[in-house]
Amino acid sequence: MQEHCIIIGAGHGGVQAAASLRQEAYQGRITLVSDEPDLPYHKPPLSKGFLKAPEAPVLELRNEAFYRDNRIDLMRGARVTAIEPASRTVSLADGGKLAYTNLILATGSRPRLPELDGVTLDGVLSLRSLADARRLNEGLSGPKRIAIIGGGFIGLELAHTLAGLGHAVTLIEAVPRLLARSVAPAMANHIQTRSAEAGIDFHVGARISHIVGVNGKVDAIKLADGANFPADLVILGTGALPNVELAAEAGLVVNNGIEVDAFLRCSDPAILAIGDCTNFHQVHAGQRLRLECVQNATDQGRNAAKTIVGKPEAYRELPWFWSDQGDMKLQTAGLSLGADHTITTGALQDNAFAIHHFRAGKLIAVDTINRPAEHMLARRLIGTRATPTLADVQAGPQRLKEMLKEAAQ
Repeated sequence: MQEHCIIIGAGHGGVQAAASLRQEAYQGRITLVSDEPDLPYHKPPLSKGFLKAPEAPVLELRNEAFYRDNRIDLMRGARVTAIEPASRTVSLADGGKLAYTNLILATGSRPRLPELDGVTLDGVLSLRSLADARRLNEGLSGPKRIAIIGGGFIGLELAHTLAGLGHAVTLIEAVPRLLARSVAPAMANHIQTRSAEAGIDFHVGARISHIVGVNGKVDAIKLADGANFPADLVILGTGALPNVELAAEAGLVVNNGIEVDAFLRCSDPAILAIGDCTNFHQVHAGQRLRLECVQNATDQGRNAAKTIVGKPEAYRELPWFWSDQGDMKLQTAGLSLGADHTITTGALQDNAFAIHHFRAGKLIAVDTINRPAEHMLARRLIGTRATPTLADVQAGPQRLKEMLKEAAQ
């Protein structure tokens, strides 16, 4: 039987896995299964550039010729309904079956819907796909009153984009501060202050009672304290759930994501999982977790390809993230989990600064606003043999560059 790798999911991770298999000289068949009708596309612009210029071409991950030239069978608008590990086959919604020698699950995640009355009303939207972005655009004709539930990255990016387009934007967050799971309090406070100056109305630490509807369409959001916010549209930015149902029904180990080993293999070693749907041991954090970011998905796609072609390497990539919010480019290198000390360089009032996170005296993460060079230096430095101290960071970038050179030697 000819080798055949089937990849379920054509997001950043799935497309990278297919490309990397060919780069690693994989000679078997590759089938990339996408449940969307469009060519695979970049998702980060959906909350920013696409809403500003919906008539502009969608930014494709690869053009159509790439799949043809690399002998990658891209199945668009196709849905896998079952995985049968015993026979190494997958079943499709159209009744077809495909046999595999290796399977990569790049099934991603979907919006987490809050348990609120009114969440299914017309005009209550989420943003995870191109179809979601198109639906949102359809509702944006003329100035609108828009309520965003959730003060994470997607909520804040949308708030800035929509406020910049002239809509009245209210953002409601249940916990006491924005980006509570992602950045330090000083960073969150700066982002809220700067965002409020951009015209976004914040209600942080506010509990929602329900979403009010009139004739089946959203009309307002009611808070538990009785406050009422009229809304023509409500956008949910309340997190994501990993798409693990196929894996669970196939008997694979699932626990807040599909569990994989250091080489991204599932409990069935013929099956690998990558990206948002995956629970893996993150070496820099020292614990199992699940990450939702483009970098992790693409790097795991490359790593999975190496495993399949017989050149396995333990996955050890440093996580990094970015978020464009108005005039703020937030970039993060590393994970600040368990940080016990922080120091700040630069000036918050200049909207250009960095927050360095330490754990037991070791630099583990750096958050920056409009300091791209400092971000790149942190990405190169964290995870090397160099262990910058507080004094090293305070000495400035030149000292850190010297340490990076010493570590390389």
